[in-house]
Amino acid sequence: MTALARLSQDLRTEPRTWLITGCAGFIGSHLLETLLQLEQRVIGLDDFSTGTPHNFEAVRREVGEAAWRRFHFHEGSIVDPDVCRKATRDVDYVLHHAGFISVPLSIEDPIACHATNVTGTLHLLAAARDNAVRRLIYATSSAVYGDDAHPRKIESAIGTPLSPYGASKLMQELYAAVFFDRYGFETVGLRYFNIFGPRQNPEGGYAAVIPQWITALMNGSACRIYGDGSSTRDYCHVANVVQANLLAATAQNPAVPGQVFNVGLGAGTTLRELHTMIAARVAALGFANLPAPIHELPRAGDIPHSVADIAKIRREIAFEPQIDVDAGLAETVRSYAAPNVVAAVP
Repeated sequence: MTALARLSQDLRTEPRTWLITGCAGFIGSHLLETLLQLEQRVIGLDDFSTGTPHNFEAVRREVGEAAWRRFHFHEGSIVDPDVCRKATRDVDYVLHHAGFISVPLSIEDPIACHATNVTGTLHLLAAARDNAVRRLIYATSSAVYGDDAHPRKIESAIGTPLSPYGASKLMQELYAAVFFDRYGFETVGLRYFNIFGPRQNPEGGYAAVIPQWITALMNGSACRIYGDGSSTRDYCHVANVVQANLLAATAQNPAVPGQVFNVGLGAGTTLRELHTMIAARVAALGFANLPAPIHELPRAGDIPHSVADIAKIRREIAFEPQIDVDAGLAETVRSYAAPNVVAAVP
């Protein structure tokens, strides 16, 4: 039996109360769906700056009305400390996924990025500490590795962030470490690599190439590849991210609190390989005459290779990816082809 299967049994036996910030977003809505299916009590917080009510509708259809009644939603922003204090009352665990998620927009508006990702996270940390939350799990990013030249990214070796977004995620990690070291408040950071799956916005900040290419091919448009297509990234299905959150929140290993862990597959996929897999999945659904990709010059600041080393998260919380890239793409492409899902994409 896997660690996730054992945990699922335990959670059903002893339900807990979870707060998900950013619960109307891509990853947040998948966390919401899984927790409700596991018969948990869930509090949600979102201001709909990037999330959408359509994601709530999708989750409600999946879990049914009885499970949906265990969900209580607060509309508001983590930038407001009063909202954070109210949302964290009587909560066992916080899964923090509210945030400013666009690298390009962070370059255009670094102040807004800082306000949400740094100041908002600080408000949430303080509120969760004061309300005696057991542990706070927060979404950080592989963007903290910045200009680190090593193709395989190890948690202990990071470079200089290349954007305000990357800098804001590094600040989140620093504040979370301080709250653990100085106050004893348990925090765990999850450094996401290129996350993908159903309900991902094609304009979103996480691995946007996948939903962009799926929708482009379904619309008969060519995909754009920057460079020769040999660049590699670690593409990780959202179900693996859900697993990492639940295991990190409940891990009894005393070495876990205060730490940061990579979340990925631990394997790279080139852009050429990714395009081939997506095109094959789209074609299998009956979309014909798919155009060949268009190659453009590499973008400034893009690093050629980025793959997560997941030895630490495997060792400390028994994380084991359950869905690989191809299987994840099969599910994701089908979801974008379904009329009710396509209509929910902004």
